[in-house]
Amino acid sequence: MPRRASGHRDAARSVVFAPLEGAGRAELVEQRLTDAIVSGVLHDGERLPSESELSRSLGVALVTAREALDALRSHGLVRTRRGRDGGSFVTYDRDTAARLLDQRLHGHSRIELRDLALHAAAIAGMAAEVAADRASEDDLESLEQLHEGADLSTVGGARRTAGQFQLEVAAVSQSPRLVREEVRLQAEAGPLLWMSLRDPDMRERQSGARRRVIDAIRDVDPAGARAAAVAPIEDALAWLVDQKLRLESSPAAPASAVSKETPR
Repeated sequence: MPRRASGHRDAARSVVFAPLEGAGRAELVEQRLTDAIVSGVLHDGERLPSESELSRSLGVALVTAREALDALRSHGLVRTRRGRDGGSFVTYDRDTAARLLDQRLHGHSRIELRDLALHAAAIAGMAAEVAADRASEDDLESLEQLHEGADLSTVGGARRTAGQFQLEVAAVSQSPRLVREEVRLQAEAGPLLWMSLRDPDMRERQSGARRRVIDAIRDVDPAGARAAAVAPIEDALAWLVDQKLRLESSPAAPASAVSKETPR
């Protein structure tokens, strides 16, 4: 089958300030922005939109945007300064981000984690499968450059590569719906899914999986591409379940954060 060119764009940022689905609660705005900060989509020192701009872009009331920013300030993720050059600025702190992610993981049941991984695997797997039929040589070159240029020495570098690679594969699929869904998943679920990249061995495993995805796409092997794309998500799920058990067994774990699921 002849390979066709496709357009590419890093759309991760576009979903951060996209309208929220459902009720516009301050907690949802806070979670959206927190995920963007801890995942590196919004960078340390970056200026956020004003309260009025946030309320318009997210489709929420002004007071909702204000409450969300107040909560981010209380967590140490945002600071606000006055004056002509003032505004709210991201203050990324690695320890704070790790603590917030642990708390979020603590609050998910194993069933919820499996469902999240199932959804992510369905999107990533289908995108890779379709990309194997539609990728051009330029597409393959872009994937190769992203893979070869990956920084696996830091958690942030590995996490950015993981998210960017999945978005790029979705773009190669030439399906706007798959791209939009992958963007949404990266913004809302990526920070939790890629917690496993704290582990250097997991970074190497993910790098190997990306290599297999590229090879399968080059060989026009849709089934192989799907299997290779799903593998790192299954690895991430297994790591998350183990980490959740460790957090729950830790003496320092707050009782209020323990999952309420029925023991299995």
